[in-house]
Amino acid sequence: MRSTQAIEQPCASAQAQPSGADRKLRRDLRTLARFIGLYCRTRHADAPRTPVTLKTHDVAALNGRPLSLCAECRKLLAHAFVKRTLCPYDPKPMCKKCPTHCYAPRYRAQIREVMRYCGRRLVLRGRLDYLFHLLF
Repeated sequence: MRSTQAIEQPCASAQAQPSGADRKLRRDLRTLARFIGLYCRTRHADAPRTPVTLKTHDVAALNGRPLSLCAECRKLLAHAFVKRTLCPYDPKPMCKKCPTHCYAPRYRAQIREVMRYCGRRLVLRGRLDYLFHLLF
């Protein structure tokens, strides 16, 4: 008689590998953190910054290093992370083409400005991977 324990327990390597949706979510959150970080460093250079800590996400792990932002950009990042994580669409459309706008109007205008500023800046600096992210 065969044991059913091997069938019931998932493979350890399957648990270690994130699914495609998890990878896409992490990539989107990393892109948001980098865009908002760049925007804050250049546009709010004289504002006092503190390290970002969120209850829902490990920003330092997603970004690859600790992220320090001004108060306004911290609020925008927290709002963007929550909205991106809770997006009901699969696959997720670009926010500007989404039939349901989940961002609050104030944050929507801010994130649009961040994307416009950082998208141009990163493409001019040779970061074509972000251009690919913006277009697709």
